[in-house]
Amino acid sequence: MSGGGLILVAILGIVILLFLVMKTKLQAFVALLIASILVGIGAGMDLSAVLESVQKGMGGTLGFVAVVVGLGAMFGQMLEVSGGAERLAQTLIKKFGEGKAQWALGITGFIVAIPVFFDVGFIILVPIVYGLAKKTGKSLLYYGIPLLAGLAVTHSFIPPTPGPIAVAELVGADLGWVILFGAIAGIPSMIIAGPIFGKYIAKKIHVKVPEYIEIEEREYDRELPGFGTVASLILIPLILILMNTLTGVILPEGNNVREFLTFLGHPFVALIIATVLAFYILGVKKGYSKDEVQQIATKALEPAGIIILITGAGGVFKQVLIDSGVGDVLGEMMAGSSLPPLLLAFLIAAFVRIAQGSATVSMITAAGIMSPIIETLGLTGPILGLMVISIAAGATILSHVNDSGFWLVNRYFGLDVKDTLKSWTMMETIIALVGFAVAFTIGIFI
Repeated sequence: MSGGGLILVAILGIVILLFLVMKTKLQAFVALLIASILVGIGAGMDLSAVLESVQKGMGGTLGFVAVVVGLGAMFGQMLEVSGGAERLAQTLIKKFGEGKAQWALGITGFIVAIPVFFDVGFIILVPIVYGLAKKTGKSLLYYGIPLLAGLAVTHSFIPPTPGPIAVAELVGADLGWVILFGAIAGIPSMIIAGPIFGKYIAKKIHVKVPEYIEIEEREYDRELPGFGTVASLILIPLILILMNTLTGVILPEGNNVREFLTFLGHPFVALIIATVLAFYILGVKKGYSKDEVQQIATKALEPAGIIILITGAGGVFKQVLIDSGVGDVLGEMMAGSSLPPLLLAFLIAAFVRIAQGSATVSMITAAGIMSPIIETLGLTGPILGLMVISIAAGATILSHVNDSGFWLVNRYFGLDVKDTLKSWTMMETIIALVGFAVAFTIGIFI
């Protein structure tokens, strides 16, 4: 098939994917598999070869993602159940003082969302926002937007949250670079979209605690863990993974220290260490029985399962694009194009995000398309970390009525659709644009 024909097949594959997700409301995992198979058939692959690509793509992706996302989910669940997230918020608000509670909530969200899913972190911490708003008489958005910005930034940019993990695996990025660039891009994004924008929008939209919300003080039957303990547990896997990446740059191959830190800083080992420590320090030491800890860990795998499967289906989509030859054609087009790869990645993710709403589907679709292009262009090293941030930024932009996060915020803050667009949607867009601007700027110098 000609190059033009293969490009047309790829475009039709994306259209079919969007149709299945948006119009038929088909589960994203099934929709990705169907779109992948149809692309393979449309590109002229043998039927047996299409099935081999499905198996290869699924197996190759899940070998890494399933382990990391599964461990990360258990770690996050232990943090949630033990009250670690609440401890972080309480301590930071006390340290910063009520006058700077905005900043404390932004930082809390930024830290908490590294191991805890976005919606869970929000639901745990939103009572603190209600309490501050009632006490000070300020708009809910004054405190709520900084918290949301902190949660949203790390949920999109910093592993071991599922989105960046999935994209990193699909494009072949080192997690150390993703963590480093995610933090560099995420901090200014959180500051501008959080405390700064929150202060501005709170003056425009005054929101009180909705009457239908019953504020209940969350009760824990055990003493909350210490701030230092919680912060250390979250930082341990990040530091180990970063040390692995940096020693790989600084120390020569064959060096014993490098080999040891490479092992210790592999995401598998780093997350096993953090998860086992969380089980013991936040579980057993706090009085949970071994059976209770096991139940907490098992429960964590329920929401993680669907994310793992969707990521695997994204790996299938990527593999079919490569095996069908579509990837080579896309890569050659990019090689002759003046459009920077980081910008292309951002635009593809943004288009899919705006069209169908799911950040996960947007990330995985964009990563699947970019993967063969990256291979053709021969991109390696730090630039792939920036590619992950660019895709994540695109998949964050313009959250609106087709995104579940939009309605979560709408309900908990008692906003109408117009005010949700002015606050939440603008906040997400600021995160996306600032995050991409930072990644793109760094990319110029790499």
